[in-house]
Amino acid sequence: MATDADADDAPLLAEEPLRPGSCSRELELREFRDRYVFRSLDGGGAFAVARADGSLRALSPEEAASGSDCKVSRIHGVAGMIRMLAGSYVLVITSRKDAGSYQASTVYHVNSMKFLCCNEAIKHLTSDEKRDEAYFMSLLRIAETTCGLYYSYDRDLTLNLQRASKLAAGRVHKPLWKQADPRFVWNRNLLEELIEAKLDEFITPLIQGSFQTEQFTLKDGPVRINLFSRRCNRRLAGTRMWRRGANLEGATANFVETEQLVEYEGLTSSFIQVRGSIPLLWEQIVDLSYKPRPSIIEHEEMTKVVQRHFHDLSQRYGDTLVIDLTDKQGDEGNLSNAFAAEMEKFPDIRYVHFDFHHICGGGNFDNLQALYDATEEAIQKQGYFLMNSKGDILLDQNGVVRSNCIDCLDRTNVTQSFLARKSLDLQLQRMGALSSAESISQSDSIHDIFKKLWVEHGDELSLEYAGSYALKGDLVRYGRQTLPGLIKDGMSALSRYYLNNFHDGVRQDALDLISGYYMVSKSSSSPFQIIGFEPYLPVASAIIVGGITVTTFTLSQVGRSAQHLISSVIFAGLTAGMVALVKANGKQLCSRPRLCGLI
Repeated sequence: MATDADADDAPLLAEEPLRPGSCSRELELREFRDRYVFRSLDGGGAFAVARADGSLRALSPEEAASGSDCKVSRIHGVAGMIRMLAGSYVLVITSRKDAGSYQASTVYHVNSMKFLCCNEAIKHLTSDEKRDEAYFMSLLRIAETTCGLYYSYDRDLTLNLQRASKLAAGRVHKPLWKQADPRFVWNRNLLEELIEAKLDEFITPLIQGSFQTEQFTLKDGPVRINLFSRRCNRRLAGTRMWRRGANLEGATANFVETEQLVEYEGLTSSFIQVRGSIPLLWEQIVDLSYKPRPSIIEHEEMTKVVQRHFHDLSQRYGDTLVIDLTDKQGDEGNLSNAFAAEMEKFPDIRYVHFDFHHICGGGNFDNLQALYDATEEAIQKQGYFLMNSKGDILLDQNGVVRSNCIDCLDRTNVTQSFLARKSLDLQLQRMGALSSAESISQSDSIHDIFKKLWVEHGDELSLEYAGSYALKGDLVRYGRQTLPGLIKDGMSALSRYYLNNFHDGVRQDALDLISGYYMVSKSSSSPFQIIGFEPYLPVASAIIVGGITVTTFTLSQVGRSAQHLISSVIFAGLTAGMVALVKANGKQLCSRPRLCGLI
């Protein structure tokens, strides 16, 4: 079976029949002048989408095969539909890559996607509506490039192993979208029309996150380790600076469930950790400064928001151990102190503050041992999940560690990798792969494999939220900071600065649109009115750069005449004034989302 971009050129041969609960693995797309026809090559079903208005119609095998004046290609799934002013747009998976296996099912990574246009009604729109539709379509182009999407044709990837093992066996015969936890279905909103049309075999739930897999040998037996992260969509899937903290329901930004699975000699174990933004109402609006000041949003329901968040965690995972990795001083300290004050109201939840930058300053990763020593008893009491090859449950994980820093990326990933290694040692010891005195850190090759998993995992989650690779990857890979790592971190930090200030507002709009948090309607006023001074930033930047250049040149000519000195002073003053104007209006000059609010 073809599993990459070259599959588009493969012969359109039938695949093995669909198993109950599975969705079509391969589809033939036939593009006619008036319709798109999607035909399953393994399930036999088919449907058509009218190019005029996006209406759906199930087809018989004979109808699907009729007609010849069309372009024929192979696609790998239908990810959903979205309606806008001029009609509908169908999202299809155009290429994929085999990412590994999860519980004997193949997991695919989405390499590329494409929206098919069913918008012939655009000719009937007003000029303002055409302008808005063009902007909406530009947001769909951004959505097509979404990274970190994974799916399986015959396995629900949204449930961790412990949850899935305790559900009724008959659930696997339901369509995949009915099995899935909606919190982790990235394209949940896009699937609604396909669900209404009962096109179950074509409905492909996608998750956003990370999937890494590696294998090594212990005691002549293979050990397979999977690292699987699922990003939650409840706090408006979002970008780094435009989705912070919690909403009023207690759902937090960048909430990620990370599952580390280990398979050895017929035994399978699972260790769950979660991360998520500090569960207060707070914001950090970009303003052209390198590190915008976070601010707490005063609200009468603040304590209830925190309560809702941790009640949800306890219902899903059991007892929660909270590890707060933020700084104790400065702007971060104000936020951290507010979080600690709220946690004092919940004595049943253990809260541990660990000032990562202060304690691990200088890149000393080993200092995390102090955190583990302080929490070891609670973490081991929570345990991990273990089952045998017959499906018998031997151990349950009875709680979860919830880690956070400000972004829940760099410091959080380093800390989670440290705790995951400690748990992995315990799991392998219980499975008989290690003795009680042994650790994977005693084998350089195995330890390197483990660290590589977590570095790549951290990079992928960081790209999804911040748009750049994770910082502090050296601490995971080497246990210390290196010069090449410092240079890489510097480049990533500059990339984050640029994206956060000048691009993420539009990217946030794209996410809000496809997630359904903004619904397109002809009765609503245009959301794309110019906000602030965004269009003037290039002009202001040109004036500043030009002013610095001219000032530098005239200063070099000062010795020739007094006129050059006067010119230097004038241009320096103009440049300084423009810099001050830009700084004072930083929030208005940055790229801002226009579709939805912050909470």
